[in-house]
Amino acid sequence: MDTYFIATVLVFLSAIFGYVNVRLLKMPNTIGLMIMTIVFTLIVLLISYFDPTLLNIEKSIISSIDFKTVLLDEMLSFLLFAGALHTNFEQLKIQRWPILLFSTLGVLTSTFLVGIMMFFILQVLSFDVNFIYCLLFGALISPTDPIAVLGILKQVGAPKKLETKIVGESLFNDGVGVVVFLTIFQIAKSGVGNTSVADVAQLFGQEVIGGIALGGLLGWVSYRLIRSINDYDVEVIITLAAVMGGTVIAHKLHLSAPLAMVTAGLIVGNDTVRASSMSEITEKYVDKFWELLDILLNAILFVLIGMEMLLLVFEGKYIVAGLIAIPIVLICRYISLFLPINLFKKKLDFVPKTNLIMTWGGLRGGISIALALGLSTEMHRDLFLVITYIVVVFSIIVQGLTVGKLVNRFKLKE
Repeated sequence: MDTYFIATVLVFLSAIFGYVNVRLLKMPNTIGLMIMTIVFTLIVLLISYFDPTLLNIEKSIISSIDFKTVLLDEMLSFLLFAGALHTNFEQLKIQRWPILLFSTLGVLTSTFLVGIMMFFILQVLSFDVNFIYCLLFGALISPTDPIAVLGILKQVGAPKKLETKIVGESLFNDGVGVVVFLTIFQIAKSGVGNTSVADVAQLFGQEVIGGIALGGLLGWVSYRLIRSINDYDVEVIITLAAVMGGTVIAHKLHLSAPLAMVTAGLIVGNDTVRASSMSEITEKYVDKFWELLDILLNAILFVLIGMEMLLLVFEGKYIVAGLIAIPIVLICRYISLFLPINLFKKKLDFVPKTNLIMTWGGLRGGISIALALGLSTEMHRDLFLVITYIVVVFSIIVQGLTVGKLVNRFKLKE
């Protein structure tokens, strides 16, 4: 099946489901699109008992797409750059230390806590799974997704300092989470005995420090080029070239493309940089271009997440493990945020119940599914893919639809 046809089908479904959502469901777009795609896929499965044509087409489309490559190597760079471009830089600067701890120490703590708890739960359920593979699951489920929750927080008028913490953490912990996953994945492949601490430190340092350095360079070069001309269409193309070229360079040099794009986006989107490099019309066109691209890619991403259920091997014990994983992931996130929040709570005047809101508002998304799809068969790919899918669907639908009410409740108390 050719790429143009697949892209056409995905955009067509995104448009139809988006229209129905806006007219009838009136849910946040990302949540509405995913719910409708899951319902559509279930209807296709029912119809397949009488005529399998539609099911075969959908299966053919999904099997033709390498979800892991499409999301992690291509779409993620655009999504993170767009997210960083529209992040409040001044608030981010004020909240930088807790955000740094959330996205590093928080991710590592959550990875190990989830890994340890899932190891014992899977033993109780009679799954013979090595501890290192449970750690891999901990690493892939710990990064939170800024995409699904950002619109909801804006919609309910969440305090800026709370919004910045959740979105800022999500932007950076995507990159850190992917690096942690790749590091543990390398250890699992090579064997614990064949991997030294120096190897781990080198891989982690190269990906993280190298990615941030590359992003800083891309952001600075983009700024200098934009500043030297006054032509809004060329300036928009420069930002697009920075993302596409930067992603290719990051992959070639084995650096973290997500961290590079977040860094570049924060530099280009910084109010001070904008004021000295962009005219008012350039600023408007750059923002609108990236906003539209962000909306389109998000729509396609959540339609794809809904369709990915066709790849799952649904077994009773897999579903039970997935349902048990939901509270485990939430509890581990709450614990992982406890230290950073208590260190800075008084100094930065956190809103009431920040830990509870950040735990419930830390939605999981496409990155977790993409990483789970990258597991090999001996790493119990089918089991962890079902568990991940259940956690992600619960996270986006249940947490996503209720986090606004939670924010409003504590905002009123404040």
